[in-house]
Amino acid sequence: MTKNGSKHQNYEILNLIGYGLSKFNDDFIKEFGFTTKTAFYEYCVLNQIAETVGTVKNRMDLFDHFFPNNGRKGWWQKGNAYIHRKLLIDSLFGNEQVKGYANIVKMYLKDNFNMTGIIVEAKPIVKSMFKKLQKTGLEAELYFMNNYNEIDSFKDGFLEDARLFGDGYDFQITVNQSTYLAEVKGIRKKKGKFRMTEKEYKKALEYKNDYVITLVLNLNDTPTFLPIENPANNLKFEEVRRKSKEIIEYHLVKDIC
Repeated sequence: MTKNGSKHQNYEILNLIGYGLSKFNDDFIKEFGFTTKTAFYEYCVLNQIAETVGTVKNRMDLFDHFFPNNGRKGWWQKGNAYIHRKLLIDSLFGNEQVKGYANIVKMYLKDNFNMTGIIVEAKPIVKSMFKKLQKTGLEAELYFMNNYNEIDSFKDGFLEDARLFGDGYDFQITVNQSTYLAEVKGIRKKKGKFRMTEKEYKKALEYKNDYVITLVLNLNDTPTFLPIENPANNLKFEEVRRKSKEIIEYHLVKDIC
C-alpha cells in the first residue's frame, strides 16, 4: 500500500471509518458483523484498506476529540487541527444513523475494493455525495467558511455564500465599508497549482484588489490559508482553450396541456 505525496492512498475511506468508529462506537462495527474493534481493525488490514491495525486506530483517535460523548479523548492535543475532515463528512452524511452510515461505508468498500458478499441499498443522492467527497473543492470551501476570520483582510467580516450563482466567485465578505469577492481553491499538499475559469478570471480583472483567490493548502494534514489579492495581475496565467463538448438536450414533442 502506497502513499500519494502526503495523502494516504485510502484517505477517504479511512476518514469515513474513523468517523464511524468515533461517532457510533461499537454499534458501527456490529453493522459489519464484529463484536470487537480489534477484529474490525484486522478486517481492514486483511482487505488492504489499511497497512496496519494501528493505522485504523489512529484514524479513530483523530476523530475522537470531536465526539466527546464516546468516552475517549483521542488526539485532544491537536485541538481543531483536523476538524475540516469531520466538517466534510458532517456536511454529506452527518444526518445518517448508524445503519445508514455503515451502509455508506459498505458501498464505498464494494465499489472501490471489489469486496464480495457486501449487500448495500444506497439512494441515488448518496452516490452523488460520494463524488463530492473525493474533490478538494467542497472540503476547502467548508474550511474557509469556518475559519475565514483567520485571514486579516476578512477578520470580523460578514460572509455571504455565492456559490449557487456561478458568477466567478464563491463568497462575498463585507468588512466595515469594504467588500471582497473570495474564490476558494483547495490544494492537497503544501504547494501546487490551480486553475481559474474564464468567469473567475474576468471577475478578477474587474474587481482587482477586491478579488481574492484564497488557497487552502495542505488539506491532507493541517490546512493553512494563502490569500492572493488581484490574482489576474499578480500571478502569471496561460490561456488554454478547450474544445467544447457537444450539448445534447431532449425537447418535449407536444405541449403538456
